[in-house]
Amino acid sequence: MPELPEVETVARTLRPHVQGWVIAGACLLRDSSLHPLSLRPEDLQGCTITNVGRRGKLLLLELDAAQAVSPRVRGATGLRLAVHLRMTGSLLYEDQPGAFSGRAVHVVFSLTEGRLLYRDIRTLGCLWLVPSEGATGVKGYDNLGPDAISPDFTTDRLYDLLKGCHRPVKMLLLDQTKVAGLGNIYVDEALFRAGIRPMRHSDTVTQKEAARLHEAIVAVLQEGLEHGGTTIRNFISSNGKEGQNQENLRVYGREGTPCTVCGTTI
Repeated sequence: MPELPEVETVARTLRPHVQGWVIAGACLLRDSSLHPLSLRPEDLQGCTITNVGRRGKLLLLELDAAQAVSPRVRGATGLRLAVHLRMTGSLLYEDQPGAFSGRAVHVVFSLTEGRLLYRDIRTLGCLWLVPSEGATGVKGYDNLGPDAISPDFTTDRLYDLLKGCHRPVKMLLLDQTKVAGLGNIYVDEALFRAGIRPMRHSDTVTQKEAARLHEAIVAVLQEGLEHGGTTIRNFISSNGKEGQNQENLRVYGREGTPCTVCGTTI
């Protein structure tokens, strides 16, 4: 599943291509790729994409609905198209039709310039139209914890989270209500760099170790961003390029190979 660096990479590569363009139309090719209670394709027609951002593992397209065609949303302020890519989802921009079309394209957004395609091989992803502020009713969206690269996620906050739970530290870091954006790849890498066993109870981690872990989390996420994300199987950015950070992984997916620190077989 794409984690914070992968989703942020999609946002950064998509933003210059779609920011300021109007959604002229939306063609739904498969109903299951949309959350059934939140989004009708016609609701997006006439909306302007004002920005592309991210929160945790969610991709967020900010919309201005002042000129929306649908009376359901016309004039609404603070709308977002939230996209959860899940295992195999991709949001791809093409300046000419046909660049990314074909198998597993479920939604096509026609823009004033180019098209935006939502592609999902295993059909596990979701799209929601939600307000920018306040409760949305979407499970896993309203109760997200602080973003793992935000100023709110400090060493002290991490230490308080660790001391407040008696859970394996890896499971705590994977809990999106505690800290948003981390998944298996970057949690494994951060714990390895910090020298903390994944199954160790979180409330046994010392303040010094928490500081080391916080530093490691930030470091592995920044490294992932610098290399365009990690592509293990399906991840591609909005321009169709795979990430290169898999070349920097020290422990994730390296079972049976020598440890980069001590040489022992992982």
